[in-house]
Amino acid sequence: METVVSGIRSTGKLHLGNYYGALSNFVKMQNDYNCFFFIADLHSLTTHPTPENLYNTVRQVVVEYLAAGIDPEKSTIYIQSHVPEVAELYLYMNMNAYLGELERATAFKDKVRANPDNVNAGLLTYPVLMACDILLHHGTKVPVGKDQEQHLEMTRTFGNRFNRLYNVDYFKEAFAFTYSDKLVKVPGLDGNGKMGKSNGDASCVYLSDAPEIIRKKVMRAVSDSGPTEINQPKPEPIQNLFDLMKIVSSADTLQHFEDLYNKCEIRYGDFKKQLAEDMVLATTPVYSRIKEISEDEEYLQKVIRLGAEKARESATKTMKEVREIIGFRPF
Repeated sequence: METVVSGIRSTGKLHLGNYYGALSNFVKMQNDYNCFFFIADLHSLTTHPTPENLYNTVRQVVVEYLAAGIDPEKSTIYIQSHVPEVAELYLYMNMNAYLGELERATAFKDKVRANPDNVNAGLLTYPVLMACDILLHHGTKVPVGKDQEQHLEMTRTFGNRFNRLYNVDYFKEAFAFTYSDKLVKVPGLDGNGKMGKSNGDASCVYLSDAPEIIRKKVMRAVSDSGPTEINQPKPEPIQNLFDLMKIVSSADTLQHFEDLYNKCEIRYGDFKKQLAEDMVLATTPVYSRIKEISEDEEYLQKVIRLGAEKARESATKTMKEVREIIGFRPF
């Protein structure tokens, strides 16, 4: 059985983009693969969260993983910092990662432009830590978006470099993996691009949002004054709302509003009300589970302990072998 490895940074609550773009596929994957799903709290340190914020966001992501349907008996759900072996492998791999290749990483250059006052070493070596998350469990399938494919290529580079340096055939190559034939792009409510926390809370519908909050957010979503010509192309903000309806509503509902738009008869108030109700209906099962799991501290701690044990079992074996390959042997 091949191994799937994927992590989500603990930078806040998960939203519909995380759910339809990743979590719903994770739930399917766990029946066919050896899955490691982790909360990347070490990665989140590049943005310097407060201790309380770090703890609360990590806990929230664990809750939402479970609420979305990831089964801790079928998959390994763990917190990255609970597996110290990842930091050890990160140290060794940093010795074989070169400044030039790290500085050329597109994500690093983007971060430097966006945050010139916070260009820390963690940002520079981010691809090395990501590689170690995968290599530690000998992952071969990694569910990533287009923006992470370069990091995955670097993972293969670091693993192959290790193999060549020590003349071994040890680390396998990992490749991008999409479980579904169809990639789901979930747009935000602000009219620009995909749903993401960096665009602000108003752009996101979180899995933990109560129904009344979802309704308010959708009703405030960016729209325009309406079409003025028959079969007029939709501007991006309107197309985004229709794309959201395509995800959460029935085909008949979507077609009904498509027809109204094309005939210049659409009323955005009615459209948004329908979208909001369908969104509430789609998220209610996960929302209810989030509330239930959040209040069951004993269960939550049991899941976290189990995940750490399973992840460390895999990681300990890898690091024992890596140390021997490098030459760190008992005297």
